[in-house]
Amino acid sequence: MRVGIGYDVHPLETGNLLKIGGVTIPHHKGASGHSDADALIHAIIDALLGAAGLPDIGNQFPDNDPQYKGIDSGILLTETIEKVRSEGFEIGNVDAFVSLQSPKIATFIPEMVHILSGLMQISTKQLSIKAKTGENLG
Repeated sequence: MRVGIGYDVHPLETGNLLKIGGVTIPHHKGASGHSDADALIHAIIDALLGAAGLPDIGNQFPDNDPQYKGIDSGILLTETIEKVRSEGFEIGNVDAFVSLQSPKIATFIPEMVHILSGLMQISTKQLSIKAKTGENLG
């Protein structure tokens, strides 16, 4: 059994969509990044790559490569799953949390679990997503 840890952050800016776990969240600000800036998917990708002993997301999908500009992070996750499985690994479980003061996203978690478990081809019982506010610490 191998374990990986992933972490990702993106600044929020007015005028961008906020996409978390493959779900577009209604909010006046959205994440900024080279791709669609879905920090949850990016963190999961890094955890999976780390567990498989593969280079991180920046090496796999460089932010200076125009083919990844604005790309749906679900596509990157699907490609990551293929890479991890080609190394002989299967996913046992994924446990993730999102730290975000605003907006509250707890009601969107079931949809995130449905989308992400489908992309990873795992049972919804193998994926846990939790939301934390950070208690106004930044």
